[in-house]
Amino acid sequence: MQLKDFYTVNDLSVDGQIATAQITINSKHDIFKGHFPGNPVTPGVCMMQIIKELTEKVVEKDLFMTTSSNIKFMAIINPEKTPDLVLELDISKTEGGYKVKNTTRFDETIALKLSSNYKVI
Repeated sequence: MQLKDFYTVNDLSVDGQIATAQITINSKHDIFKGHFPGNPVTPGVCMMQIIKELTEKVVEKDLFMTTSSNIKFMAIINPEKTPDLVLELDISKTEGGYKVKNTTRFDETIALKLSSNYKVI
């Protein structure tokens, strides 16, 4: 796990090619001391890393992100107000790895949508 103690996986279930993860962001993590003091915002790059790590758990392989597209940050994820997230990963096998379409939400709010391609390393 690249993001040590940044988040906890509360549940991870797989139904066909759809994986659903329930996670909790650690609002006390050192990242939030600088991003941003008094108004913590979960960095987008950290969310992208979480998606990669969850995909690795599902496919049981080490992955390297090769491309991402349609990245839409739609709501701020403030770990003090909305630390509990649900990530839906639509994982499909490709010739050299996997394609993942993600939707991340808290409550009924969609916070992030993206598509990424990963190669197996």
